[in-house]
This record gives sequence, C-alpha cells and structure tokens, in this order.
Amino acid sequence: MRVMRQRHLFATVLAATVLLACSRTPDPSADAAPADAAVAAGEVNLYTTREPGLIQPLLDAFTRDSGIRVNTVFLKDGLLERLAAEGARSRADVLMTVDTGNLLDLVDAGQTQSVQSATLEAAIPAHLRGADGKWFTLSLRDRVLYADRDLAIDGFNYEDLAKPEWKGRVCIRSGQHPYNTSLIAAMIAHDGLEATESWLRGVKDNLARKPAGGDRDVARDILAGICDVGIANTYYVGRMKNAPEDSEQRQWGDAIQVVRPVFAGNGGTHVNISGAAIAAHAPNRDNAQTLLEYLVSDAAQALYANANYEYPVKAGVELDLVIAALGPMNVDALPLAEIHRHRREASELVDRVGFDQ
Repeated sequence: MRVMRQRHLFATVLAATVLLACSRTPDPSADAAPADAAVAAGEVNLYTTREPGLIQPLLDAFTRDSGIRVNTVFLKDGLLERLAAEGARSRADVLMTVDTGNLLDLVDAGQTQSVQSATLEAAIPAHLRGADGKWFTLSLRDRVLYADRDLAIDGFNYEDLAKPEWKGRVCIRSGQHPYNTSLIAAMIAHDGLEATESWLRGVKDNLARKPAGGDRDVARDILAGICDVGIANTYYVGRMKNAPEDSEQRQWGDAIQVVRPVFAGNGGTHVNISGAAIAAHAPNRDNAQTLLEYLVSDAAQALYANANYEYPVKAGVELDLVIAALGPMNVDALPLAEIHRHRREASELVDRVGFDQ
C-alpha cells in the first residue's frame, strides 16, 4: 500500500509540473530561449529607437483592429549592436528608427529582409523606400527655415544660408547631429563635395552663436534677438504652437515664421524620416508585414500627423492644422539611399571646417 501511495503521489506531482510548464507565457525579452519558442499567433515584437509614448497610440490602435499584441523593446542607442549580439536567435520582428542613416545602417549590416507588398508600394513613393523592399518610410520630417516672424522672406534656397547678408544672424544645432549631417549629405549629392564645403564654411561664418542645443532652441534664440534665422524640423513647430498659451515654448513658436527651403535648381525640400523594416530573423514575419501595412493606412497616417506633427508619407491624409498652415511641401526627389551614401563625407566635412568649434 505504501508503494502504491508513493506512486500515486509521484504521478500527481508530475502531472502538476507538466500543467504548470505548459501554462507559462514565453517572455519575448528572454535571451536564453530558442527563437522558435517566441513564435506565437497574435503577437509581433517591435525593436524601436522611437520614444514609446510617441508611437503607443498607433500600436494600441493596431492591436484593437488586428488582435495582434505588440511587444515593444525601446533602445535609445545600440540597436544594431543588440541585433548583432542576438544573431539568428533574435526575437525582433519589426525594426523602427527615426533617422534615414540609422535605418539604412541596419540594411547595410544585413539585419533586414525583403518584403514584397502592394500595399506598401502603393502608399510610399519609390524614392522613400528600398527598391529591394528592405526598408520603408513611415513619416516625413522636413528640414526648414525658422525666421523672425517680422522678416520679409519670399522663398529660400538652402544655399542662401551662406550668403553674406546673413552674417551673424544664423542659429543651428550641432553640425554632427543626424538631422544636419543628413542635410549636408543631401547638399553633397546635389552640388558636389567642393561646393558643399564652400557653403558650409559660409554658414559657419554667418553663425550668431556656437552650434548647440536643439531645434527649439533656434526659435528661443530668435525670440531673444540672438539670431534672425535658423534650420530646424517642422514637427517642433507643432509642439511649440500647441503648447499652453502661457508657456515658454508657445512664446518661442509664436515668435517665428516657417519657410520651406529647396535646393537650388530643381531640388525640393530636404526630409528625414521615421521608417521601419522587417528584421532578418523575424519569428513572426506575417504579423510584422501586417503591422507595416497598417502603419501606412489612412488611420495610422492620420495619427502620425495629428499626434506627432509629422508629415504623412501617404498622399491625401489630413494634416495637423499647424502643419497644414505652412502650405504645401515639395519633397526633394533625391533617393534617400543616395543621401545615405554621403553621410560619412558629411560628418568628416563638419570636422574639417571646424563647424562646431
């Protein structure tokens, strides 16, 4: 009888152990489990350099519409290094960044895979996505001119910023910031390295202060009378002009006008992007493609426009009122991949002319 009771007890414990093991939910951030353990219908793993609060409304809407849960891993820095360390065991399905260079660095390192999607191709212009389907633009951030609201400015070329008439009147953040190296790289692609070096030296000569701070500091310093013009992104204008009326940021926003410059000749307005790709070893590839396709839907693009003050990549989507008031944007047709090709030259040029010194 004692042996039978022992056998019964052992069987009971074994059954409970098996039941407990089967009921556990895999942790998408656990590094020790094999990649196929993360494969589960109804989920997608997002590695992103975007602040989670900025994209959470889109992800929540996606989950409501699709039933697919989004597991988000926020990486302020080191996304490429993380993927390289994880290798084929990586749980990443979708990779999202806020800069052309960072996104295309992932492509160059073999960390993305090709996807063919009629939905993505119809929504995104050809020069704003990879020809091989390895990366896609989701929203645009145009690099524009902030100017004192009382200045009379009728059109502006980026090249004009080096003209002597702006001596001591220009403010800008560090030349090594990705927003500015991207603009300088585009200038190299349009005008050549020699002409761009001459231009950058001219801009340096026109600076009212050392390049520093952020884009909103340009508006702040225009209000303070330190400078009259500067280069910055439009989405900061939405944040400033929609701030409370008694806030400093609202005062900065009300002190400026926004002009969309273009490159001389047949160029358009320079844009940086937020973009995404499907990870090379995505365990939930179909769900990853579903998420990307949702992010270029009318509903998601409207959320980009109204929550983040960004410019939708998809034509015909209603803009935030502040951004709409800036007028139409003629996006530069230069392929983003061509700009990326000159990013290192642009960074080296910033150091060579001592722009930030």
